[in-house]
Amino acid sequence: MKLQVFTQGFDLTDGLSAHVERRLAFSLSHAENDVSRVVVRLSDLNGPRGGIDKCCGIEVQLKNAPPLVVKDGQSALYVAIDRAAERVGRAFLRRLARRQAVALHAPRHPRILGPLA
Repeated sequence: MKLQVFTQGFDLTDGLSAHVERRLAFSLSHAENDVSRVVVRLSDLNGPRGGIDKCCGIEVQLKNAPPLVVKDGQSALYVAIDRAAERVGRAFLRRLARRQAVALHAPRHPRILGPLA
């Protein structure tokens, strides 16, 4: 799994990078074979003025499936990262469950009909 972290409005520290990596490794641990790339975008919209302006966006590129995209905004950046990572993990589990349900109910052998006429 390739992880890319981009920031806007502040510098990426080693601690912040490690936190993102640790949270995503936990949330997507069951999906490591299905994930090709993860892009995390961190931003501080208001700068030093404060408020609920720290945003974490996570895009998970899956193999042979559309990407999962989750965004979360909080007043603390670490909380936004935690919540977005948790939400993307749940979204992946839902998608996996839907895929298994479709596969379970799909006919194994298509019905062969006679000639049309």
